[in-house]
Amino acid sequence: MKRKSLRFVAFILSAILIVVLGNNSFATAPRTTEILWDTYGIPHIYGKDTESAFQAFGWAQMQSHANLLLRLYGQARGKAAQYWGEDYLESDKWVMTMGVPNRANSWYQAQSPAFRGYIDAFASGINAYGKAHPNLIDDEVEIVLPVKPEDVLAHLQRVLYFTFIVNQEQVADNTQTQPQAGSNGWAIAPKHSASGKAMLLANPHLLWSDLFVWYEAQITAPGMNAYGAALVGIPVLAIAFNNNLGWTHTVNTHDGWDLYELKLADGGYLLDGKVRPFTTENFLLKVKQKNGSLVEQPFLVKSSVHGVVVQEKAGKAVALRVVGLDRPGVLEQWWDMAASQNLDQFQKVLQRLQLPMFTVMYADRQGHIMHLFNGLVPVREQGDFQYWQGLIPGDTSRTLWTKMHPYEDLPRVIDPPSGWLQNANDPPWTTTFPSAIKADDYPAYMAPRGEMYFRAQRSARMLAEDDKISFAEMIQYKHSTKMELAERILDDLIPTAQKSANELTRRAANILAAWDRNADADSRGAVLFSFWWREMPDDEIFTIPWSEKSPRTTPDGLKDPESAAKALQIAATKVKKAYGKLDVAWGEVFRVRSGNLDLPANGGDGDQGIFRVLNFAPAKDERFQAVAGDSYVAAIEFSQPVKAMALLSYGNATQPASPHISDQLTLFARKQLRPVWRTRPEILANLEERKTF
Repeated sequence: MKRKSLRFVAFILSAILIVVLGNNSFATAPRTTEILWDTYGIPHIYGKDTESAFQAFGWAQMQSHANLLLRLYGQARGKAAQYWGEDYLESDKWVMTMGVPNRANSWYQAQSPAFRGYIDAFASGINAYGKAHPNLIDDEVEIVLPVKPEDVLAHLQRVLYFTFIVNQEQVADNTQTQPQAGSNGWAIAPKHSASGKAMLLANPHLLWSDLFVWYEAQITAPGMNAYGAALVGIPVLAIAFNNNLGWTHTVNTHDGWDLYELKLADGGYLLDGKVRPFTTENFLLKVKQKNGSLVEQPFLVKSSVHGVVVQEKAGKAVALRVVGLDRPGVLEQWWDMAASQNLDQFQKVLQRLQLPMFTVMYADRQGHIMHLFNGLVPVREQGDFQYWQGLIPGDTSRTLWTKMHPYEDLPRVIDPPSGWLQNANDPPWTTTFPSAIKADDYPAYMAPRGEMYFRAQRSARMLAEDDKISFAEMIQYKHSTKMELAERILDDLIPTAQKSANELTRRAANILAAWDRNADADSRGAVLFSFWWREMPDDEIFTIPWSEKSPRTTPDGLKDPESAAKALQIAATKVKKAYGKLDVAWGEVFRVRSGNLDLPANGGDGDQGIFRVLNFAPAKDERFQAVAGDSYVAAIEFSQPVKAMALLSYGNATQPASPHISDQLTLFARKQLRPVWRTRPEILANLEERKTF
């Protein structure tokens, strides 16, 4: 009996040891704080306490991105024109109109005492690096130092609320489009994976510059061991995983802002038949001149009960209303999401609804997967999603929303029968099939009922057509450059074009017939197809339009093959003139470039149904250069231990002297990910530099 008891005790002790070793967040806190830099320039931060971890993260971001970070913080202050001249004046006006600096001060005071200390520590890490290495920072951005903790919150607002939710261009044009900001996200349940373990794919598509640059890191502190990525200047990871769970975000079809048309009267505006006065605030913007002197420019900001006035003319004004400006807890919510250890804990953090937008795609070690249409959605008395995209009458309080839908009201699915979830910036109704979230169950303004675009269809097709997806296959699918659009219409275009009286058109048709319908570097026909698509009109192209009843197989067919064949002739003429041949390889025309690197690209426009998204800008010699698209990619399997591969396309640094500018670009051009090093032995085996505090 005694021997059995000893065996049982030994079993319990060994089980506890496995749990402790499997979850570093329970490990003994180190006596010192250090950053272990691996050979890809990823900082692995070990904090003796949470404040020290935040301070080290501030230091690390400066070592990798000091010039960028300080310039972004200068803009978030609304003082960029004062620091760097008139080119930044419009940026300052936007920041001041949106009330960013004042709100950053009030948000700072509204933080919990503990988290306010963490933000202080992050700012002190930035300043400590600036003091220690002034020679490594550009002279013109040094003026931003020292950084204040309020700057961190101002930058957060400028990025999250006044770029992602709404930006200057959208307000000027009154358009709800989100240019070059998208993502793919997958969550795969054990029943749908080859290993029987849940898997997660994180794949944001953002510009490769400015405030969209990702920073990859691991942060370990008491109660925390998370790996992932933050946007430069943000002190917590926004996409992350730990030993037990992980999440990614996609830009969702979320309406977080509205424009109200006000009727002006007697120096104010009409609301419910009464004249209301505007509130006003005067600023003096300072603008640096070429001779170094400063010129002051007065600037007036007017507001109604709806929000700030962004346009005023012809007896009318337009006011902007944005969700979430009264919710200062975004950073703490992200931090606590990364500290969560199971779905219940994770959802309790999500229920705070401090994060104003973004789909949450989730997977964990217990095998759960979840898609949450996350965001602050106003409770509206009327109208569908389309109605709220236009100018809203501002003379009645019936249209003035004040309350938000609680967490329970948001579209969400956990563990669907299909075993998989996807989002490629499509509405939540198409996250899986059979459909798990029904549009009819939600207010008509929650999300659009419109088209499931080709990239989302491609995403769903790859998941649905493979019953048991392995970790390696998930990575392979992630790099798919198949053009879903081409699969729908080439069968109509090619036979018509092959019968054309024009010899160039017939040759072009034969090249398209032989093409593999991918946009890989060596694909021949993809350039021709892409040029042809540009020549096509924007509407009424397809025989069968998109249908809610057949969301994954429509639209389909060419409505007017004869006109399409004529467009092919125009495209073929342009391709031959530019490149000397019709079957030019995709990678010869579309390039990824950085410094001395000039490599052939794989991937292209998501609108053509390519899952591996790259957006290009014209470059010299009739070539195109990648400027946006696949940025941070992470593939995670919640096995024991966790298996993870990742890539940061453009490298983990922008500082001029860093060896990590574009050091991952060659892997990117080859459609490869690199191993993620998370355990201390792995990191030490791939150590480039150690910094101890």
